[in-house]
Amino acid sequence: MECDNCGFKNKSNARYCTKCGSPLNEVEAYDSNTASKSNSKIIIISLIVIIFILLGCIGFFALNNNTNTQEVPKNAVIQEDSSQNINQNNDLESASISSKQAVESKSWKSIGKFSGSGSGFETVSVPEGKIMVKLSAYPIKNYATNHLYVSGSNGESGGVDWNSKSAVKTKSDSFTYTSSSPVEFTIDYDETVSWNVEFFKYQ
Repeated sequence: MECDNCGFKNKSNARYCTKCGSPLNEVEAYDSNTASKSNSKIIIISLIVIIFILLGCIGFFALNNNTNTQEVPKNAVIQEDSSQNINQNNDLESASISSKQAVESKSWKSIGKFSGSGSGFETVSVPEGKIMVKLSAYPIKNYATNHLYVSGSNGESGGVDWNSKSAVKTKSDSFTYTSSSPVEFTIDYDETVSWNVEFFKYQ
């Protein structure tokens, strides 16, 4: 180590200059022996930690294998069978509840709505199923011929009408039926300000 005061080259581990006695700047010199010793300690500690981890894993797997290879008692098999039966019963009950909920979730849903005014008739084809028909009309005035009739090819029908003494106001009617095939309906209306016919299907 070179002295800043006199320039004399001293030993690397000297703290004071041998020539002038001035204190030397403390510069850490790399000591290869110290570095190698510290590196060796780190390596040894790491190896010990790895060995402990490996021993712990081996012990854990060994305990699991011993547990899995133990003989299963006979009554455990019976309990397993009974639990399967219980699960099957629960599945049947769940399926029954689901089917009930599906039935309960059905409702009347509109499948067609028709309206108009004046006099005339229209023909409508209605699909099979459980059907409900709702109708209403308002007459021009209380003539004896005012009416709204809805009649099907299956004989089902409904309607409203007014005579000369009827109040001039809206009348309504409804009916339901079940059919396995489509039904043709005729809507017959006469002297109406407005009329409405709506078909619903239970689904």
